[in-house]
Amino acid sequence: MRFVTAIVSGLLASAAITAFAPSAYADDPAFLSIGAGTYDWNRKKDEGVEVRVEYRHDKKLFDLVKPFVAAAVSKNDSTQVFLGAGILMDIYLGKRFVVTPSFAPHYYHGGNAKLDLDYALEFRSQIEAAYRFDDRSRLGIAVSHYSNASLGKTNPGTESATLYYSIPVDFFN
Repeated sequence: MRFVTAIVSGLLASAAITAFAPSAYADDPAFLSIGAGTYDWNRKKDEGVEVRVEYRHDKKLFDLVKPFVAAAVSKNDSTQVFLGAGILMDIYLGKRFVVTPSFAPHYYHGGNAKLDLDYALEFRSQIEAAYRFDDRSRLGIAVSHYSNASLGKTNPGTESATLYYSIPVDFFN
């Protein structure tokens, strides 16, 4: 529970710090982010591999957050599928480093006797730290938490640690 509290506190603090600060890199493009990492690395009930693909839009909502859509598959003793959409915020620390907190509800399917997240609606919160290259692509590492917010009979939750490569794209412009 401390882990979830730390992530939520970090997201709120990041939002408060940058809420009124204009972005120095507001012209960043949309990204296709590809990630791979470890699933359930913290509790290790059903540890495995997670692969994610995200489309991160370049347009800001309310001059603050950007929408994104995501699909993920984790494979261990069983297969879990996650499909979601949410919001993220890019926080620039100089020219090269970007911290990106995000939040997204996800549709969840899968699980087994070792680890079943117990509800079709899971909420994913994440914090990512990335290095920004000259071509605007990014290489980052992220930690995320899935939770059903006690909507199910149980709320086991789980964490993922992911290495991301974000490629600038121009799909919708």
